[in-house]
Amino acid sequence: MDNGAPLPRDFDALRTMILDRREVLPKRLAQIAAYALSNPDEIAFGTAASIAQTAGVQPSTLIRFAQHLGFDGFTSLQAVFRERLRERQVSYEERLSALRGDTHGLSKNRSILNGFLTAATHSVETISHNVEEDVLDRAVDILAGAETIYLLARRRSYPITAYMAYAFGKLKIRNQLIESTAGIDPEIISFAGQRDAAVAISFSPYASATIEHAAALSARNVPVVAITDSAFSPLAQSATVWFEAAEGDFSGFRSLSGTMALAMALTVSVAEKRRNLNR
Repeated sequence: MDNGAPLPRDFDALRTMILDRREVLPKRLAQIAAYALSNPDEIAFGTAASIAQTAGVQPSTLIRFAQHLGFDGFTSLQAVFRERLRERQVSYEERLSALRGDTHGLSKNRSILNGFLTAATHSVETISHNVEEDVLDRAVDILAGAETIYLLARRRSYPITAYMAYAFGKLKIRNQLIESTAGIDPEIISFAGQRDAAVAISFSPYASATIEHAAALSARNVPVVAITDSAFSPLAQSATVWFEAAEGDFSGFRSLSGTMALAMALTVSVAEKRRNLNR
């Protein structure tokens, strides 16, 4: 479905178009859109068959998605993702592929370390590019004005909020880490009001408890600052303001480096904002 908009020729323009249309995309096309934005390197390198299998759709859905955006076929759409890689001086995916194969005389352990360091570098640079300054400022304003900051995360996202809780505590900022072993998390977050705020972090496959708690807080008009991996994330739908954190991986293990840097920047910026307000 081409609505007359100019055909995007670079990844940033394509991403903007997809985000603008996310609310009206049919279910299967939205599934492909979410996958494409979260896994742009896989779209660039994969075949229609391999991408469709990984994304859980039929190859014909890829063609329909491309045509919906105005392209004549999937190959034309894929060219935009490939051009994104050409803009890098050295492809991080190529580096990772090389490390997975030839160790260049390094020990296996050193090769694994280099792989994770490369993925971490990729994550940090990607998130740095994606974070918009006005979004960062708004998130800091929300958290700096909160009486209590509730911290929500599960599974691999949990270390981020755990460290934020530690740092907020050291900075004398009232916070509540949602981690009840007694199973009373809903009761704990029920104390949150409009003068509080929450930080919620989750990546695909999304932690259901985090999604549910964020939605419950949003429904009560508690501001939610979210960190997630796609505009199609259910966490983004509950957020007052959200950040896209697409982490790199090595051998299937996702980095947390970029997200940790973002979380700590938020934490320290909130402390600085409060200090300036109290002068």
